[in-house]
Amino acid sequence: IKETHVVDDSRPLIMFERFGFTEDGKAEVTIKDISWKSKKQNYNNGNNNNKDQVLNPSSLGFFFVRDLAFPVMINESQYIEGFCSLSSRYAKLVYRFEKIVPNSSYSGAVNINDPDEYILLFGNCQPEFQVSMFVKTEMHNSQHGIKDYLPAGQTQLPRLYLMFFFTYTLFFVMWVFICIKQRPIVDKIHIVMAALLLVKALKMICASEDKLYVSETGTPHGWDVAFYIFGLFKGIMLFTVIVLIGTGWSFLKPYLQEREKNVLMTVIPLQVLENIAYVVISETGPATQDWMAWNHMFLLIDIICCAAVFFPIIWSIRSLKEASKTDGKAARNLEKLTLFKQFYIVVVGYLYFTRIVVPASAHVVNYRFEWTMYAAAEGASLVFYLFIFHNFQPTEKNPYFVVDDEEESEARQILEEDDSFEL
Repeated sequence: IKETHVVDDSRPLIMFERFGFTEDGKAEVTIKDISWKSKKQNYNNGNNNNKDQVLNPSSLGFFFVRDLAFPVMINESQYIEGFCSLSSRYAKLVYRFEKIVPNSSYSGAVNINDPDEYILLFGNCQPEFQVSMFVKTEMHNSQHGIKDYLPAGQTQLPRLYLMFFFTYTLFFVMWVFICIKQRPIVDKIHIVMAALLLVKALKMICASEDKLYVSETGTPHGWDVAFYIFGLFKGIMLFTVIVLIGTGWSFLKPYLQEREKNVLMTVIPLQVLENIAYVVISETGPATQDWMAWNHMFLLIDIICCAAVFFPIIWSIRSLKEASKTDGKAARNLEKLTLFKQFYIVVVGYLYFTRIVVPASAHVVNYRFEWTMYAAAEGASLVFYLFIFHNFQPTEKNPYFVVDDEEESEARQILEEDDSFEL
């Protein structure tokens, strides 16, 4: 169940929602406080030399279109003169206005007997008029007489997120146990990593409750607010951990250089802005006129943050390679270089998979299996966390470990000849 306020909008097509229906789906659309005005009134500023235009009520209405047919309809609207979306062969009408009284209310419903993923649209075949209205949409599928307000492809999400909550909770408990056991050698970074696990687990339980309440009642009952809050902290903590590990802070050196501080001070505010954009995108929906601009801003910030975290890793790799030529510890530096190279590759793979591969799969995955994309993204995140926490866990350094001259010589030769660490 969603509520949207449309203000002075003259777009020929206004998208409200995308929803996957099963065999017994139903949609209801209620509007109130509808009003309209001609754009020429604004341009002419009340000039009486122009004839007043008259709005034809039948030029306005709500309809569904299959997700796959929507691009075809958009293409027709651009190349067919006098095209009216309400008359398109792809449109499944909810209702078309016969008469309109200003500030009045209207409602309509339609049963979806042909299961598919549909898009709810408002069509305005007289775009010279700006329309304002308050719209309430209610879509659900029925199974054994019980309403489910989640799209067909998201019904598995409450259980999926709950499973990941238990997984991260167990992960957090094990990490705390390791830190307590290795207390003398625990660094500050390990405390930050523990906080990341805690925030991630809390985000998962909020996501589970959010989807559960939406499924049963149509609204999240405040769980969406908690989800956004913990999502904000998770985003900040995740990129902070990646940057701090990339710089080698706490376990390679006890301080951050000025350029590394600048990266951190850039990423954290950007993560705040990114999460603000995510909230606006999630809460307003595509019916809002500036919704696409918020999407573009979200993607741009995400790309900047992903690119920024690579610099500290590259600096650490170069620094270790240069140090190996002067400090006489080629074997140890080779081990560290190998770890940082693996870390770099894993970060690249994780960001590429979650930011590009998973969203791209939406075009090939059937709408009923939309939950698998969320499962893939969360599964990739879990594997990424396991790699980081396994390789950078607090481990006792053996003071009796000695590298013989032959091993040291071999390591120095590898560092000199192997250019695989050049980025």
